[in-house]
Amino acid sequence: MRIIHPLPDTLISQIAAGEVVERPASVVKEIVENALDAGSQAIDVQLEQGGIKRIRVSDDGAGIESSDLPWALARHATSKIASLDDLEGVNSLGFRGEALASIASVSRVAITSRRHNASHAFRIASEGGNESAPEPAAHAPGTTVDVADLYFNTPARRKFLKTEATEFAHCEAVVERAALSRPDVAFNLRHNNRVIQHLPRAELARRVESILGVEFTGSMRTVDAGGPGLHLYGFAGSPAFSRAGRDLQFVFVNGRFVRDKLLAHAARDAYRDVMHGDRQPAYVLYLDIDPRSVDVNVHPAKTEVRFRDSRAVHQFVYHAVAKSLAATASTAPVPAYSSGSLGERASAEQQASQRYPAAGSTSLAGTSPIGNGAQGQLGIAQSAAAYSAFFSPTFAGLAGRHGAGSGPGWNNSAAAVAAAMQTGSTSEKSAAEGLPLGYALAQLHGIYVLAQNAAGLVLIDMHAAHERILYEKLKNALDARSMQTQKLLVPVVFNADKLDVATAEEGLDTLHAIGFDVAPLSPTTLAVRAVPAMLAGGDLTELARGVLRDIREFGGSRVIAERQNELLSTMACHGAVRAHRALTITEMNALLREMEETERSGQCNHGRPTWYQMSMQDLDRLFMRGR
Repeated sequence: MRIIHPLPDTLISQIAAGEVVERPASVVKEIVENALDAGSQAIDVQLEQGGIKRIRVSDDGAGIESSDLPWALARHATSKIASLDDLEGVNSLGFRGEALASIASVSRVAITSRRHNASHAFRIASEGGNESAPEPAAHAPGTTVDVADLYFNTPARRKFLKTEATEFAHCEAVVERAALSRPDVAFNLRHNNRVIQHLPRAELARRVESILGVEFTGSMRTVDAGGPGLHLYGFAGSPAFSRAGRDLQFVFVNGRFVRDKLLAHAARDAYRDVMHGDRQPAYVLYLDIDPRSVDVNVHPAKTEVRFRDSRAVHQFVYHAVAKSLAATASTAPVPAYSSGSLGERASAEQQASQRYPAAGSTSLAGTSPIGNGAQGQLGIAQSAAAYSAFFSPTFAGLAGRHGAGSGPGWNNSAAAVAAAMQTGSTSEKSAAEGLPLGYALAQLHGIYVLAQNAAGLVLIDMHAAHERILYEKLKNALDARSMQTQKLLVPVVFNADKLDVATAEEGLDTLHAIGFDVAPLSPTTLAVRAVPAMLAGGDLTELARGVLRDIREFGGSRVIAERQNELLSTMACHGAVRAHRALTITEMNALLREMEETERSGQCNHGRPTWYQMSMQDLDRLFMRGR
């Protein structure tokens, strides 16, 4: 008696369907991908009962020859590859020749297709894998695939389907991903005879806005980087636009939506320095790569890929995204107080240019809080002294680059702005309004700096902004091994617990590497004798305790090798100017100029925004002007 026997073709197809046809969304994905491979310019998707009762996909693609229709429903029959060489360099979305056969084995399928040069269409039908012969039919050039009663012949599988709303949500997500991958193709999605999505052909940014929303596009940063055999482009959401989950993370490899851990890790790594640990970034990224450098034949669902040189791809994606997020305030998009569509914002900018004079044409001296009176005189008279008093202890080592009272440094810009507001110099005012963050007007409750630029009002969180500036400078100094130390004339002595004292003794080399000299005076006392020069103006007791805590938590050698950013973030937070400290106008302007030169200055070390822009249109809406 023979124990091993071949399976019937129908059962083989139904087993394969378990991998390919997981739910109605899987059917939509496979048919839409076939439509895209056929060169379609418009795809219409109609669903009934979440796709469980019916899925109907129509396209205007190349169509199928009548003689090829039976092969369209055959297993392992495809027009996209013919050899192993083709398989190793797949350019199409589909290639396995399994999808339609698997779908037909568990549903009632009808395919109607017409070639563009054919006089009429042909139709073929299949019920549970039993096919009819092709017959003439009426149809416009293109193809319609009609799938009804999914899992009608496998009721056990049908029981695993979720509610109609859940299944439809998965189908909608598939259509949205396809629409993001091909903005040059129009998509229509209807559910139970109701139009859900109408996406005409559009530029990439418009398509992204229509699917991800205006809030994302209002904050997104452009990504565009190239390398040998690689091109990454798309949009990375601002760190301020973060999510609790990964629902707005889209990565396409050669036009194919993938869920790849390597690419997701590279993108998340790029956000590590500007986003809180438990938040997730949003992005839409497109990676074009030599098809022979990536294997898409990993899983029947074709959402997993393997790269030949995975490390190189990881580094390329990481650096490309990090570069887009590392823009300074002078090059990054303005964090908008209010958001609108791309079209609305363009219209608002055009109206602004008509309603408000160009930079430099408006008289500011009479309206500025520091233009007249004692405060204005003080801001001018104390320009150099105030700059030195505030920034010298904090930004030691910058004197050569921005020497107080000489050279084209930002401290001189600040003084020039203050002087221009007093004297009414039109050219200086024009230059001041041209600065991305403008010039300071006042300080609000010792926490926020109010500034004016050409667009309107800028609000700056001075502690968060200063923290980012310090953090970036500490990173650069440590990487260049040029951390400047300032010895204290009078050591700072504080009471410490036994763990801190032990950490100071064991982590002596680590402390020296980051510019600290902390030594025990007794079993319960520590003395700070030297600190990094740029942090000398901070709370040295809390700074020392925070550094010792990080060294104790992560380990002395590991904190420099692997966790140095966390350590430097702690140092920057304790060294940054504290809330409720009164700043002069010159000090505020110096802070703005440094923000314009500092990478990632739009977010603090914890991912919070450091500044917001309120346009004149935002202010007009608040006060209902022009109504």
